[in-house]
Amino acid sequence: MSSQILSSEAPRVFPNTRWSVVLAAKQRSTLESAAALEAICHAYWYPLYAYVRRCGQSPHDAQDLTQGFFCLLLEKNWLDSADRAKGKLRTFLIVALKNFMSKEWRRMSAQRRGGGLAHTAFDTTFAESRFAADGQSLAPDETFDRQWALTLIDLTVSRLQAEFINQGKPEAFEALKGCLMAGRGTIDYAAVAKQLDANEGAARVAVHRLRKRFREIYREEISQTLTRDEDVDTELQHLAAALARS
Repeated sequence: MSSQILSSEAPRVFPNTRWSVVLAAKQRSTLESAAALEAICHAYWYPLYAYVRRCGQSPHDAQDLTQGFFCLLLEKNWLDSADRAKGKLRTFLIVALKNFMSKEWRRMSAQRRGGGLAHTAFDTTFAESRFAADGQSLAPDETFDRQWALTLIDLTVSRLQAEFINQGKPEAFEALKGCLMAGRGTIDYAAVAKQLDANEGAARVAVHRLRKRFREIYREEISQTLTRDEDVDTELQHLAAALARS
């Protein structure tokens, strides 16, 4: 097998992030901003669900509360309160959720009993299995930040896998993916080479490229949650600290 396991031709940056598109269009409704906001809801709902569960809500109430929050986020002009100078999507969503829980939840519950709001579709079976596997010692805000970081990692791995599939190399990804989070000195390159049907030198190159591309995509995913002027490295440090908690 060729040592060119992973191409370097994929785009490296997003000239307009999903979040910056939404912020730029918050004073006017556009199809682009609506689609960006829908994508945000789909990608980042679980950290908010985990926060609500860690606050002591039951699975059923957490599901209703999280769905109700996103329904109103999509329907109302809540983005008018987003400060572009403090434009972290992570911060905006958790602050908006806390406000919703303190001010809107009772009213929305009454509306739901009287007829209801349309629910957005979340996989709550998956959510509960993931929540059960998470550590129980973290505070709600710490849970949110940790799950936010893990969600970004999941999005990164999904994009990385898609790149391999698009290159016609899904088997190579399966052989290499276990190396993504492996510590230095713990990778069995001989075993990886056997799975790749390559020599050990080619396996080392493939692992190096895989991990390098992972870091690039992870930075891009973080950039999707920031405005253009924000420091990705600062957010990286914050998320690394969140992942270190247990």
